[in-house]
Amino acid sequence: MKEFTYTITDPEGIHARPAGELVKVAKEFSCKVTLTKDGKSGDCKKIFGIMGLAVKNGNEVVMSFDGEDEDAAYEKISAFMKENL
Repeated sequence: MKEFTYTITDPEGIHARPAGELVKVAKEFSCKVTLTKDGKSGDCKKIFGIMGLAVKNGNEVVMSFDGEDEDAAYEKISAFMKENL
């Protein structure tokens, strides 16, 4: 299992458009990808799992990766987060 912590810098937080893009990237991998904020977790392969966390600008989130291609998922999704959120 791999994970990284990231502080959201997008002024609008994780809203529908970037959440949809995150789902597309997460679905490229077979491993489980989870977003956690304030002790609550959401499946990154489901848009409502992400949107339900109501992540705002300045919130700290933890991305977790668990499965056979977790290393590749970690690299691609961490880069996505830094570029888009």
